[in-house]
Amino acid sequence: MRHELTEHDIRKMEEEIEHRKVVVRQELLAQVKTARAHGDLSENFEYHAAKKEKNINESRIRYLERMIRNSVIVKEEEEEGTVGINTAVELYFEEDGETDTFYVVTTVLADPMMNRVSIESPIGSSLKGHRTGDRVKIQAGPESGYYVRIESVRPFSDEDLAINRF
Repeated sequence: MRHELTEHDIRKMEEEIEHRKVVVRQELLAQVKTARAHGDLSENFEYHAAKKEKNINESRIRYLERMIRNSVIVKEEEEEGTVGINTAVELYFEEDGETDTFYVVTTVLADPMMNRVSIESPIGSSLKGHRTGDRVKIQAGPESGYYVRIESVRPFSDEDLAINRF
């Protein structure tokens, strides 16, 4: 399966890999070594916990490397003020009379609980290419949908999403 990532996504993943290899790996190896020095390994909880953390870190590194290897780079090519990848969109939901902000991201970064929607999701694909003031129907199913009005569109930064992990 190919994952769609922007150059920014890949850069952030490479930074995390580097940090995990250079900093985290060394810290965890030191913890394993210290715990091993405490004696009998069969009953040494500290040793087993340190080994588990080390393995989690190594697994994360492999996961990120595999994601990069199996990715397709997509461009952030929408013109300014238009909904596309890496834009924050404030939507007014006509049925509810409420407003909420969504972050349109690549599939890998999607997290509905954090209002991060994939450009390929029903919301993302419906909004793509639209501008502030546009009224858009979000197709929720074959026979159901709802209307939103785009209140604002802006690019977002890592701080907006607190992106520090993929």
